[in-house]
Amino acid sequence: MEKKVWRAVVSVGAAAVFTGVAAAPAGAAEGGVSFTRVQVNGGKPIVIGVSNEVRAPTSFRMATTKQWKWPAVFLYRGNTGERLWHAIETSDCIKVSSGLCDFDESMYFDPSEWDMRNSEAGAWKVAAEVYFQGGGGDTDDEGLTVYVKRNSRLTVNASPEPVSKGGTITVTGKVTRANWETRKYASYEGRLVSLQFKPTGATSYTTVKKVYANSSGNLKTTVKASTTGTWRWVYYGNTTTGPSTSAGDNVIVK
Repeated sequence: MEKKVWRAVVSVGAAAVFTGVAAAPAGAAEGGVSFTRVQVNGGKPIVIGVSNEVRAPTSFRMATTKQWKWPAVFLYRGNTGERLWHAIETSDCIKVSSGLCDFDESMYFDPSEWDMRNSEAGAWKVAAEVYFQGGGGDTDDEGLTVYVKRNSRLTVNASPEPVSKGGTITVTGKVTRANWETRKYASYEGRLVSLQFKPTGATSYTTVKKVYANSSGNLKTTVKASTTGTWRWVYYGNTTTGPSTSAGDNVIVK
């Protein structure tokens, strides 16, 4: 199936944000088109790190009797039509019936190629638009919200290894998150992070306690050694930052 790809072409320093061609997507610009069945990234947040391109699968249905070109769903904020995407790829019409098409779309976000601001993390609205053959178009708000989040990371270390039963295990770690402006991971202070444990042979982890990261993003706590198993940290994220889970660190209890 042929793909249509829009690649963002903007001046330096404005790579990730676009001012809408039309006014804010508060309704139909010219009418004659309706968009339904809009889905962005399966309803999940779009979590972006500092180097890897992220693809957000999108789909929608468009109904119109007009001759059209370039339909797409996009993310926007505010009344100026500020947009966030680095590339959009849409399929040709998957015909449902006369004047009714389904489309598969991919939104791409690439922090290694485009400048992103940390303030862009958070809630974005969803709109759909199409341009008509011969000029004009239609831009509609879809009444949906998508969260774009900065990726987070966790490390873990449990010691000593091995440890005597009844002894003390010290579990440390660090929570960081993506800084889109420096393209590096930085300490994420003050986060409430869960310490979890899975005994050898078990299939799931259980939360043992919760610990706040210090001003440097460091985590530290102690627990009593009772049985051999694996320790890990889990952060559940927030409206601007994605969740993360550390690797597991196994400690043998003798």
